Amino acid sequence: MEFISHFRRLTAVQRNTFIACFLGWSLDAFDFFILTFCISAIATQFQAKVSAVVAAITWTLAMRPVGAFLFGVIADRFGRRITLMIDIIAYSVFELGSAFAPSLRSLIVMRALFGIAMGGEWGVGAALAFETLPAEGRGFFSGLLQEGYAVGYLIAALVYGGAFRFVGWRGMFVIGTLPAFLVIYIRTKVDESPAWLQGKVSKKAEMHLGADILSYLGTFLFLVLLMFCFNSFSHGTQDLYPTFIQKDHHYTPQTVGLIAIVANVGALLGGVCFGTWSERIGRRRAIVIAALLAIPVIPLWAYSHTVAMLALGGFIMQFMVQGAWGVIPAHLNELSPAGVRGTFPGFAYQLGNFLSSWNIKIQAKIVEQRFAGVYAPVMAWTVLIAATLVAVVTGLGHERRGADLSKI
Repeated sequence: MEFISHFRRLTAVQRNTFIACFLGWSLDAFDFFILTFCISAIATQFQAKVSAVVAAITWTLAMRPVGAFLFGVIADRFGRRITLMIDIIAYSVFELGSAFAPSLRSLIVMRALFGIAMGGEWGVGAALAFETLPAEGRGFFSGLLQEGYAVGYLIAALVYGGAFRFVGWRGMFVIGTLPAFLVIYIRTKVDESPAWLQGKVSKKAEMHLGADILSYLGTFLFLVLLMFCFNSFSHGTQDLYPTFIQKDHHYTPQTVGLIAIVANVGALLGGVCFGTWSERIGRRRAIVIAALLAIPVIPLWAYSHTVAMLALGGFIMQFMVQGAWGVIPAHLNELSPAGVRGTFPGFAYQLGNFLSSWNIKIQAKIVEQRFAGVYAPVMAWTVLIAATLVAVVTGLGHERRGADLSKI
């Protein structure tokens, strides 16, 4: 019932804005995760190793800081709403281009371009959402917004389980162009950020972007480190997870999709629960608790041998991983300087993502060279290390829970 009460308190404008930002992030993630489900099929078609194909994911992650900075500057200068529409069209176009890639190299290039567009969505969408929404219930909306990422994974799992056998990996990318239609909703239902309109951010950002980042350099570098830990935590448990189930357990695409669906239901619930809880116990404490609780789940998650137990392990693991993540949209926006809120949190997020972008390739290489193609040990160690880093680094930071985000 608390879920319903939070939405009832919103005006029509606030509700439409949140829905648009949530769907923008969800569909962005959907387009990204399509590739993670198709790694084996792409490797087979191009006669390449899995470690060669995951370079496409690495380059997607590595190029996201470029998009975060580029689209963030545009959002601070010209407005959040128009920038969000341009960004959604861009990532849909590059998704379609991926479907027609004639070689692995061209696919990697297309995914790098997709990464630029993907990198712009989170920061712009989060700024538009939190500058429009009331401060009350911010933790709840932070958790729900961030778990648009889990919803995107969930949609990708559903589409993979139901459509892959009919359309193949190229058809999956064609389906991934559908988010472009979200622009129509934003164009007709969503208003510009009231904080941006009031503060005329376009002029302030143009004049003070470099100064703001320099004056908050310590905070900025800390957030980059924090987001490196967080992205290692999430991508380390997600990107190779379908391949791990396929290779270690030899399950069909339908079973892989089912396990991923269950895991991402856990992710969605975890993000909302811990995001809401952070309003009471604090942002940092909620993150640390969620990260540490992921560690005892490792044996169930990585070493189970039945569909039911793997699904249960995936559910609990993603409940904790995305529970920690659910706090991040509010936490980063509260710590960011007002004049460049469209750029600062998203750029820090994606730079951290860049630093962790090689993790998946390293994981795949270690599996091939040290564990004879068995994924479970590598997946287990990844969680242990990443969860510990998230807890330690978060605990060393500070927070500004409840900061006023309505003014520039």
